[in-house]
Amino acid sequence: MADVALLKCSLCGREYRPDAVEYTCPLCGAVGTLDVLFDYADLTARLDRDALTASRAQSMWRYRDLLPLPEGAAVSPLRVGTTPLYDAPRLAADLGLRQAWVKDDGANPTGSLKDRASALVVARAQALGFATVSTASTGNAAAALAGIAASVGQSVVILVPVAAPEAKIAQLLVYGARVLLVEGTYDQAFDLCVALCESEGWYCRNTGMNPYTVEGKKTVSYEIAEDLGWDVPDAVVVSVGDGNILAGVHKGFVDLHRLGWISRIPRLIGVQAAGSRALVDAWEQGLNAADMVPQPAETIADSISAGLPRDRAKALRAVRETGGALVAVSDEAILTGIPALARHTGVFVEPACAAVYAGAHRAVEYGYLQASERVLFLLTGNGLKDVRRAQQAVSGVSAGMRVPVDAEVVRNMLLSS
Repeated sequence: MADVALLKCSLCGREYRPDAVEYTCPLCGAVGTLDVLFDYADLTARLDRDALTASRAQSMWRYRDLLPLPEGAAVSPLRVGTTPLYDAPRLAADLGLRQAWVKDDGANPTGSLKDRASALVVARAQALGFATVSTASTGNAAAALAGIAASVGQSVVILVPVAAPEAKIAQLLVYGARVLLVEGTYDQAFDLCVALCESEGWYCRNTGMNPYTVEGKKTVSYEIAEDLGWDVPDAVVVSVGDGNILAGVHKGFVDLHRLGWISRIPRLIGVQAAGSRALVDAWEQGLNAADMVPQPAETIADSISAGLPRDRAKALRAVRETGGALVAVSDEAILTGIPALARHTGVFVEPACAAVYAGAHRAVEYGYLQASERVLFLLTGNGLKDVRRAQQAVSGVSAGMRVPVDAEVVRNMLLSS
């Protein structure tokens, strides 16, 4: 385990003892999401990179020595993490890049990267003695919490907007979670969850607000670095809603760089839907996270729909500190990206992930990605999460050729088609 040295506000920089504050900075409020800091000198002295990763569990827990878990904390038996990383030469050719990879985090137990955050948060909640864990979500974080909780018998209450995809709501019910369908937006569900956690004494897993969500998600960067022989890509492209995954990717690379295990931190390219582009606007206008105000959020990519991103301070910092960029893409481009990614890589993704394909084309157009570069695309959710949108993406494609049960006739039909 890694002992938490301090919790530091990502906005004002004020530092707190780990037991002095639970969620966000008391001075800055909700925008002041907290960084979990370690004694990196101690970790560097104690840990050897090759020894840490040799003969370890094939899951995110192979990095347990770099994770903030209480001593002896039990973890979910599900295999979260160690998801596939694939070389994608046809994707590289399509974009005009030197090399491309895709990291398929849709291969996690409940089908999204958010299993990483829930696995860590549930382990901490159980170690700290919480009877109930709760979260607000557009679907994936909810499924992640429900699935991980089911694997260890943890009680959960989940709030999702009524507009969440039916497949995602069904997944929650299959896991046995107590589900509250909120007649409002994700942002309203988020605030309602916070209020209920305060009044009922539940542990709040809400994205960004709980600082340990980033600590779970950062393990994807550890895996990227290890899978590529500790020679990290020039850039990583990430879809962005609340900003928490972008923050987690950044934190993972920062950890490794401070330990001296990688020589540099990749540029981070964040992609938002044009109908939910609060962070893109803030980046383009040079705004501070505290100056951002809620915006309408409407996009088919429900996983990245957020009117006021909750981890906005860390997300903007991640892009600015790495010399990266934020771009916005239309829903039409996102839909096009679903079959395009599948045909270039063999990986079927939900709309939020398809945004990285459209966003990469935009980043190349704007010069944020160069032809000489090696780029990794982080795919955060499986396409089965939202089959309806996948069907919509191929609605103009022929459903197939009707044929009789006669091989010779079929052969002639194929030859003439």
